[in-house]
Amino acid sequence: MASRPTLIFLAFAAGAAIFALAPELSTTTQRIVGISPQNKPAASAKSAVPEVSGLLAISDEQIKLAQIELAQVGPATIAKRLVVPGSIVPNADLIAHVSVKLSGTVAELRKNIGDDVAKDEVIAVLESREVADAKSEYLAARLTNDLAQDLANRDKTLWDGRAIPEQQYLRSRNAAAQSGMKVNIARQKLMALGLADNEIAALPEASEARLRRQDVRASISGRVVERKVELGTAVGRDNLETELFVIVDLSRVWVDLSVASSDLPLIKEGQLVKISARGLSEKTTGKIVFVSPLVDKDTRTARVVAEIQNADRTWRPGSFVTAAIALSERIVSVVAPATAVQKVEGGPVVFVRTKEGFEKRDVVLGQKEDQAIEVVSGLRSGETIAATNTFSLKAELSKPKDED
Repeated sequence: MASRPTLIFLAFAAGAAIFALAPELSTTTQRIVGISPQNKPAASAKSAVPEVSGLLAISDEQIKLAQIELAQVGPATIAKRLVVPGSIVPNADLIAHVSVKLSGTVAELRKNIGDDVAKDEVIAVLESREVADAKSEYLAARLTNDLAQDLANRDKTLWDGRAIPEQQYLRSRNAAAQSGMKVNIARQKLMALGLADNEIAALPEASEARLRRQDVRASISGRVVERKVELGTAVGRDNLETELFVIVDLSRVWVDLSVASSDLPLIKEGQLVKISARGLSEKTTGKIVFVSPLVDKDTRTARVVAEIQNADRTWRPGSFVTAAIALSERIVSVVAPATAVQKVEGGPVVFVRTKEGFEKRDVVLGQKEDQAIEVVSGLRSGETIAATNTFSLKAELSKPKDED
């Protein structure tokens, strides 16, 4: 059995161990048992490394899985804009009404509503006694003129040789001049009826059936939006239909805008306009081509017209759109996507790409335009940032640190 001094020593050691493991005990108590605070065990290596706020370690694979898109920031143009409603209308300079200039009946219709046509393409054929008479008159005048010119040339040769009197030569020369004038008159009549130069030149070799037919050609390239006649329809004068087709070229269209009279001093021809429409992802930029000097007395607005390119026919006439007119523009050093900005602790931040992942960066923002925003300070041109799905980075940053 252990001696009394030995038991006392073991009890004292056990009590000292308990006090050392109980941090809530006072320093005085620890000193009573002979344990100094300076004698506490050193912290682990993990807890000795300080946590750096704002750094997120994330690999390229994790970025891809999180669908975070990266973007490089740099200089861009930021504009102050006036937003107004508008509608798409055809360009008035690119509308053609195809009409006939003679009386006749529709023998052929080669184009229908919705068909594309090229300039000078034959889109219909008419049969007309009027055009047959005009062509016959031209051919007869041409034949008479050929004979008169031959006689005038022969008489000139004979008169030069003093074989005929001058009076005879003068008569033949006068007849040739009159016949030439009649040919020109007949030619002008055909051109007034719609015949082109190449069609008139081909008349001497044309068949008899072709003489009573008249081709109707498209005056512009575009699309047929109206067809007003059917086969066999009588057209022409005497209260008959004269318009056959309406063709519209939609490669360029107008945007009709309504601008309040108070804003008119800010609007000038040549200003750029951004066009967008609800339900349409595409956007385009046009230019103001007309500012009306008149103000509607009821709405107190004025008509402003912008022109936009429409080669793919995305912008359909009749559609309602929103137009943002650039009132002033300036180039700024750093512009970032608006989706890249998050609010952390009440202030705007962006996440800058680093070798290890992302670094939270406090920024000062400036003017915003659409989905772009000026960064006044906090970013340098050329840095790469997270542009989309940045909320996931904010959520990761806000997670509480695991306790050791």
